[in-house]
Amino acid sequence: MIVDAHHHLWTADYPWLQDPALEAIRRDYTVADLRDSLRAAAVDRTVLIEAGRCDAAETTAFLRIAQETPEIAGVVGWADLTDSDLAATIERHRAGTGGHLLAGIRDQVQASADDHLDRPDVRTGLRAVASAGLVNELVVRTSQLPSVARAAAALPGSTFVLDHLGKPPIAAGGFEEWRKQITAVAARPNVVAKLSGLVTEADWAVWTPQDLRPYVETAAELFGADRLMFGSDWPVCEVAATYTQVKEALSELLGGLPPDVFGGTAIHTYHLELM
Repeated sequence: MIVDAHHHLWTADYPWLQDPALEAIRRDYTVADLRDSLRAAAVDRTVLIEAGRCDAAETTAFLRIAQETPEIAGVVGWADLTDSDLAATIERHRAGTGGHLLAGIRDQVQASADDHLDRPDVRTGLRAVASAGLVNELVVRTSQLPSVARAAAALPGSTFVLDHLGKPPIAAGGFEEWRKQITAVAARPNVVAKLSGLVTEADWAVWTPQDLRPYVETAAELFGADRLMFGSDWPVCEVAATYTQVKEALSELLGGLPPDVFGGTAIHTYHLELM
């Protein structure tokens, strides 16, 4: 059972897609498109992640889509971590169609200050997510990794999922600083990391698997297979690579398809019930 722990769906009108550099992926991506990619890459199940629209209606729609799509085993929805009514927001999602498939909450922390996760109101939100039995999913920049380590230490009862290995600046050659910061994050046993989004941190036009090797090998060393998950980051990845190319690159770098990385860790972390 191969599980992709990180993909999106969206429509062409998402505001962030209006960046001219993203013209190649500025279109509707549907469940039919997803199924075509899954068949081509021989992937069985997925986790659908909020796609940067930053409204509750997207989460409602994604849960409904997941309910109707057997391939989607879980949803990480968007919510504002500073929402004082976050616990009630989560319960409303759970009470709706597909609500049992809600596996985690992700806010767009990457757009905030480096110490955003240190704010008292944000910490309250992280606690609300954890109290609901959901994963705290984090999309952050490398400069925000110290705050991830601090949040994970402060909330040992929460499971944190680090997307895209903290977005290392691969194209810019920022390996040493990233390794220093990711080491402190990996030292927290309640953090799980995704091998996802790396091709888009590399040079889109000329990347090779070898460009990703130091980052993948460091992640494997620091987290171990039982705290790593494969994620395609489709369709974002299509600015640089196809879904299949992403999976094949990681398989090459990992020496195959380690069952934890390509399924077991996601199933355990998100409490996926697979049929």
